[in-house]
Formats: sequence, C-alpha cells, structure tokens
Amino acid sequence: MQTYYYVLASQHFLLEEEPIEEVLRERTRYYHEQEKEIDFWVVKQPAFLEAPQMSQVKAKCPQPAAAIISTNQQFITWLKLRLEFVCTGEFQAPSEDIPDPLASLAAVS
Repeated sequence: MQTYYYVLASQHFLLEEEPIEEVLRERTRYYHEQEKEIDFWVVKQPAFLEAPQMSQVKAKCPQPAAAIISTNQQFITWLKLRLEFVCTGEFQAPSEDIPDPLASLAAVS
C-alpha cells in the first residue's frame, strides 16, 4: 500500500477562488525540468471521502469537494501553508475501503 496525502476544500474555493492552476502549472514545469515523475493529481469529488474512516473529514468540508492528492507529503504541507482554508490528511490505498486513491464521484461530461 501507498500513503497518499491530500489538501481538501470546497470545489469552488480550491478551483475558482485560489490561483491553484498557476501553482500546479509551475510545479509541473519544475518536475519536467528535473525529469521527475508527476506525483500529484487534482480530483473533483474524491471518492476516498466515502470511506467510513473519512466520514468526519467529509462532514467538515463543504460539498462538492475537490482535493489535490500526492504521494509527496512535503508538497501537501507546502500547499497547506499557501492555502488558508483547506484541510489536510492522509490515507493508505489501495485498500478495501479505498480501492482507487484517485477515483472521482464527479460525472464525466
């Protein structure tokens, strides 16, 4: 199993109120320059929130939620310091309760 770290907030806040696109674009550019594999993903309505152990986290976050998920704990810590109104945490996956760490409940349009 892998440990995944996340920054979680309302979809509106994370994707519209914050300049997150610019931050992620710059991070992606840096990774390419360093020939480093991308280790973060943006997930709208993350399915991991449906796991029983995540019920308290889900209850605290306005819905619909969005998350930036990463295997890099330092990156998530840096994002938390940059973005004020978010919560952070971690989970292990794949597991019985979280078979796909990057799954989304958002309808594909």
